[in-house]
Amino acid sequence: MSQELLAIIEQIEREKGIKKEIMLEAVESALLSAAKRVIDLKPDEEFKVEIDRATGEIRAYRNNELVTNIDFGRIAASTARQVIIQKMREAEKDVVFNEFQNRVGEIVSGTVYRFEKGNIIVDLLGKAEGVLIKREQSPNEEFKQGQRIRAYVVEVKKDAKGPQIILSRAHPNLVKELFELEVPEIYEGIVEIRAISRQAGERTKISVCSKNDKVDSVGACVGMRGNRVRNIVNELQGEKIDIVRFNDDVREYIKAALSPAKISEIKLDKEKNKAAVVVDDDQLSLSIGKHGQNVRLASRLVGWELDIRTKSMIAAEALGGKPKEQITPEAQAVPEIQEKPKKAKKAAVKAVAKKKEPSLGELLGISEKIAESLKVAGIKSIEDILKAKIEGLVKIKGIGEAKAGKIIAEAKKLN
Repeated sequence: MSQELLAIIEQIEREKGIKKEIMLEAVESALLSAAKRVIDLKPDEEFKVEIDRATGEIRAYRNNELVTNIDFGRIAASTARQVIIQKMREAEKDVVFNEFQNRVGEIVSGTVYRFEKGNIIVDLLGKAEGVLIKREQSPNEEFKQGQRIRAYVVEVKKDAKGPQIILSRAHPNLVKELFELEVPEIYEGIVEIRAISRQAGERTKISVCSKNDKVDSVGACVGMRGNRVRNIVNELQGEKIDIVRFNDDVREYIKAALSPAKISEIKLDKEKNKAAVVVDDDQLSLSIGKHGQNVRLASRLVGWELDIRTKSMIAAEALGGKPKEQITPEAQAVPEIQEKPKKAKKAAVKAVAKKKEPSLGELLGISEKIAESLKVAGIKSIEDILKAKIEGLVKIKGIGEAKAGKIIAEAKKLN
């Protein structure tokens, strides 16, 4: 039994990574409990069981004197087996937890195992299961069972059933890690990623700079014939990526961030970190982007609040009026105006021209039906939405967790 026990424990150490000493201490503890049941001990007597680390021989001591009348061969086999199985399970959980705890902030690979209440359970190469929860999924991505998937490790929690590994496909750092994997210059530290702003599934803006004058930071990220950035776009299932060259000159940095729009003039308020951006009339919709996406992402990227206006807006304000059917800064806050059909767009502009306050639905970019449901539930303002939180919104008919998250996010931007 002695040599056999050591052989089993050593094999487990090699295969499972569980330290031999941990297993031996667990078996000693179990044998001690088993031995106490077959001998008569007085309350003040000391009793211990030891396993020889070299030979595997089991010895028991009563008050530091060797006890020879215990048949460990009879009780050791079943006791050791139970302890080893239990310890293996516990130690395996610890090994997995420690391994993935060290990989928080990295990308891991796996396969889609199953779908559970909107969450995706990912088999991480047989070592563990990760959870791609609904709010961490990119809205435009779809996966099938058995499909290969790469995800960003957000957090690792200890749970009674084992470590819970939280994954993300929507985190901005997923894009950062993909660039590090795809672009050797970033991995080697020659090119540095300075900032990332992302709307998962739609668009990402990433600013980069080079520490070597001979290396073009943007060119390195794009790659020969666009191969490097194309690989990342394919991994993100078509999400657009704008690579911006970082610049210490804030004006030049803002111009690059608002690309592809052409900027005429920028006035900075350094105390408030605000920038007044002037564009030609035909560049307004391009600078704002779909549902305000371009200006919102650019603002996050540079860390400045951007107020975009056209030359005709400024001229009209100087004369104390507004040009006919001019999209004002107030209209910029209504995401749907930019993409509506002509009739709806004119109606929205007309309402703004009359200084009519945009409705809650218009501000949040949600349908009238959902806006009405919010109203019925007593939610009539941005403040009401922030107080309700996601937990309160999901109770309203027609609003799921993902939709609630988007509504909260938009409300925070407007607050």
